[in-house]
Amino acid sequence: MRTRQYSVKVCEMTLTNENEFISFFDINHELFKDYLIVINGKSSQMIQDYLNEKDIKYLFNVNLPKSQGRITAEKVIQEQQEIHEIKQKKITEELSKLSNRLQNNLKVRDTLVRSGQELNIKGDLLLLNRVNSGATINIDGNLIITQIVDGLIKCNGNFMIIKTSSKANILFHNQEIEYESLMDRLNKIEYIDNKIVITPISKETNWVS
Repeated sequence: MRTRQYSVKVCEMTLTNENEFISFFDINHELFKDYLIVINGKSSQMIQDYLNEKDIKYLFNVNLPKSQGRITAEKVIQEQQEIHEIKQKKITEELSKLSNRLQNNLKVRDTLVRSGQELNIKGDLLLLNRVNSGATINIDGNLIITQIVDGLIKCNGNFMIIKTSSKANILFHNQEIEYESLMDRLNKIEYIDNKIVITPISKETNWVS
């Protein structure tokens, strides 16, 4: 009989809300890429597909012996929640400045755009949730998305403010925006003098100028 012994870093967490879980790993998956994630709670196909896409190693509802390599995510979640609340306050402040620019039949949506779903929007859209891979948004007005975009966006407005992953496809006025121009950061994409202008938005930079 041959045996091998491995030293594995384990993170244990409790799953109570799928959207909060996905938002947490959107922000922190790089931190946990070398961990085995032990998840306590009800498994779902959406969560499993998401973890597989992020190449995160995981187990559901197993009891593992405690060791020095085992940590709990509660502290990390609490710290990230505090950071998230600060960011959301900042976003709310900055979004209030957009009121004079988002007046073209503005729609506000705070639900996840799921894989296979297609939204066709006349006017402007403020989306307060993520866009999953396989989802599509077609919009003829301005667009702001406050969480990560993995799907297809077709926008013909004057501007977009979005953050995309490498899986996203972005078309602005029928021109494809290369991922290398966006690079996992928040960007303002504008149509100025018949040209597309991309401006990275840092944490210190206002959403609108």
